[in-house]
Amino acid sequence: MAILLVYLLLCFLAFTGFFIMFRASRCRRLRLPPGSLGLPFVGETLQLIAAYKTENPEPFIDERVNRYGPIFTTHVFGEPTVFSADPETNRFILQNEGKLFECSYPGSISNLLGKHSLLLMKGSLHKRMHSLTMSFANSSIIRDHLLVDIDRLVLLNMDSWTDRIFLMEEAKKITFELTVKQLMSFDPGEWSESLRKEYVLVIEGFFTVPLPIFSTTYRRAIKARTKVAEALGLIVRQRRAEYERGETRNDMLGALLAGDDNFSDEEIVDFLVALLVAGYETTPTIMTLAVKFLTETPSALAQLKEEHEGIRAKKSETEALQWSDYKSMPFTQCVVNETLRVANIISGVFRRAMTDIHIKGYTIPKGWRVFASFRAVHLDHEHFKDARSFNPWRWQNNSGTNSSPGNVFTPFGGGPRLCPGYELARVELAVFLHHLVTRFSWVPAEEDKLVFFPTTRTQKRYPIIVQRRNLS
Repeated sequence: MAILLVYLLLCFLAFTGFFIMFRASRCRRLRLPPGSLGLPFVGETLQLIAAYKTENPEPFIDERVNRYGPIFTTHVFGEPTVFSADPETNRFILQNEGKLFECSYPGSISNLLGKHSLLLMKGSLHKRMHSLTMSFANSSIIRDHLLVDIDRLVLLNMDSWTDRIFLMEEAKKITFELTVKQLMSFDPGEWSESLRKEYVLVIEGFFTVPLPIFSTTYRRAIKARTKVAEALGLIVRQRRAEYERGETRNDMLGALLAGDDNFSDEEIVDFLVALLVAGYETTPTIMTLAVKFLTETPSALAQLKEEHEGIRAKKSETEALQWSDYKSMPFTQCVVNETLRVANIISGVFRRAMTDIHIKGYTIPKGWRVFASFRAVHLDHEHFKDARSFNPWRWQNNSGTNSSPGNVFTPFGGGPRLCPGYELARVELAVFLHHLVTRFSWVPAEEDKLVFFPTTRTQKRYPIIVQRRNLS
C-alpha cells in the first residue's frame, strides 16, 4: 500500500512538473504577458478569493503588478486570464467591444438573467437596446420626468425610519421602487415588495455553482427567478393587451411594446429582469458607502451638510428638489466621484478575446479571458495622490487625477457597454444625501466592515441609529 501511494505521488509530481513546463514553453512561444498560471486546474483562484474576503484585497493585484508589471497572466475561475491594471489597455478593451473582445460572464449569472438580457446581447441588437435604455435615463428625462419621483420616493421611504435601521436595506428598497416606477409605472406596494424579496434570492445565486443538484443557493435562485418571470410576464401580457386597445404609457415597457423589433413576452421579461437587477444591487451600495465614508470623515460631512442646508433654506419644508438645485451641488459631486472611485462597486469587467490580440508587445490568445481592472487603476498612487484615502476635495476644479480623467476614472465602464444608468445613479445618490443630511443625524449602531467577495458590500448592512432633525 505504501509503495502504491509513493508511486501515485511520484506520478502526480511528474505530471505537475510536465504541465508547468509545457505551459511555460507555450507562454514564451506566444509572448503572453508574464505571470503564473498557478496549480493545475485550480490556478490562482483560491488566492484571489482569499484576498477579496478581507478588508484589503489589493495585495493580489499589487504583488503581481510589482513582480510582472500592469499586464499579467493568471488562471482564475477555471480559465487562463490576462489581468490589466493599465488604464490605456483597459480603454483599448472597452473601446473594442464587439470587434476584438466580447462580453463573457459566469454561467450562473447568464442563466439567472436570461438569454435576452441587455448584459448578454451582442451586435446591432445590443446597440439598439443600449440606446433605448439610455434614452430613458438621460439628463433631460431625469430633469423633466424622473426627478419628481426620485424626490418623492426617497422621502416616502425615509418617513418610515425610526431609531435603528439597516441603511443598505433601506437604500435597496428606495432604488428598487424607483426602478419599478421607471420601467413599469408602478408605485410602491405589496406587489413591488413581494417582487423585491424574490430578487434577493435571485442575486444570491449569481456567484454559485450553476448546478441545482450541488448548490441549494442556486436552486433557490432558480425558483425565485421563475416567480419573478411569472410576475413580470403577467404585467407584460396585461400591458400588451392595453397597447393593442390603443392605450399607451411613457415608460420602458411601453417603449418595448411599441418598438419595431416585435419582442416576445419572454424577451421583454428577460430585458426587465436584468434592468431591475442593475437598479437593485449597485446604486444602494454606493449610497451606503457614501454615508459610511462621510461618517468616517467628519470634515467632509460638515461641508456636505452646509451645502445642502443652504439649498433647503431657500425652500419650504415640503418643496421638492428641482433640477437647478441638483446643478447647485458642487461638493456633492465631489463626494459622488470619490465614493465611486474608492468603493469600486464594479471592480472591473471580464471580456473574451475574439482573435489573437497583440498589445504592448504581448499576445492575448483567441478564446482567453481578459479582466480590465478599474479598481486597480482607481487605487493606484501613480494616478491619484494618496489613492487609498477618501478625499472628496481632490475633485474640486474638475480634476482629482494625476493624469487624464477620461482614461483613469471609469466607474461606469466605457465604450459600447457604458452603464446606461450612470447619470440616473448620480442623481439618485445626490437626492438621497440631500434628504439624509437635512432631515437626520446618525451614528453607527455597531462597527461594520467592507468585504469584496462576491460583491462589494458591508458585512452587517451598515446598521445606524437615526434621529430626526428639527427642520424649522
